Amino acid sequence: MATTQHYLWASGHFILLLSAFRYFLAWITFKSVSAWWYKMAYTGALVSYAIVPQPNLAYVRRALMDENVQYLLLAFFWWTSKPITITLLPFAIFSLFHALTFTRTTLMSQFLPPGPPATAGGAPTPHPYAKKLQLWVKANYDTAMRAVAFTEIIILVRVVLGALVFKNSLLCPIVFVHFLRQRYYQSAFTRDAFAQTDARINALVVQQGNPTLTNVWAQAKGLIARWAGSNIAPAAAQ
Repeated sequence: MATTQHYLWASGHFILLLSAFRYFLAWITFKSVSAWWYKMAYTGALVSYAIVPQPNLAYVRRALMDENVQYLLLAFFWWTSKPITITLLPFAIFSLFHALTFTRTTLMSQFLPPGPPATAGGAPTPHPYAKKLQLWVKANYDTAMRAVAFTEIIILVRVVLGALVFKNSLLCPIVFVHFLRQRYYQSAFTRDAFAQTDARINALVVQQGNPTLTNVWAQAKGLIARWAGSNIAPAAAQ
């Protein structure tokens, strides 16, 4: 049976998802929208990600390496910053899958009757709608996580360019670069996204046939590699 904490966790994801949808809808249709929806989306994120960590001494020691803590801290930073619409997208994708899973495992079981047992005397099977939802989540999870990884690279480009033209603070790229550095060590999806992006940029640079451009790109990659190299212990691949 779901606990109060579980319901609070799920409510945060539903709040984030609905608020982000409202904000995205206005953004896509070029209509003005109150920043309240942006703040509310990240309020939902703070509620959900703050509930997951377990506050014991062993956890505190490794807290900064925990994915939930990383996204909690990032959500708090975006919550306190000037709105940047695209930053909501990774959180919205995560919340979509969490909300669907909560709906299947907790809500559907309360309102939909279970299916017949697979074998005589066996446990009842999930309702067909719950089974279809489970299959959809499983089939689309990896694709969604790849979308998150590429979106986070786009966010990096956005905040770097934004800092150069004074659309956002200089602190935004500093904070987000550090966040992505940790994600690179902990997420196979992030590493794959960077590898594919690097390969595409390399191909474009080679096509230009400009030795100066090639040299600049090589030096830039060298600086990035030296900065990214650290004693952060890689986590298990996600």
